[in-house]
Amino acid sequence: MTEPVKGPASYFPSIEKKHGRPIAEWKDLIRTSPLTKHMELVSWLKTEHGLGHGHANALVAHTLAEDRAA
Repeated sequence: MTEPVKGPASYFPSIEKKHGRPIAEWKDLIRTSPLTKHMELVSWLKTEHGLGHGHANALVAHTLAEDRAA
């Protein structure tokens, strides 16, 4: 039996379903944005791409954590 996905990645299936883009595409958008601060990126995703706060926050948190770990 597999462990359920926890943390920001738990939002990914509903983000893909609701917004019709794969997570890799959202991460590319975040990484190529001139913005670098967490909340700036969250606000940008909400205003420019119509994401809700939870979805935007999950994408930004996961992407920035990946980049810090790399």
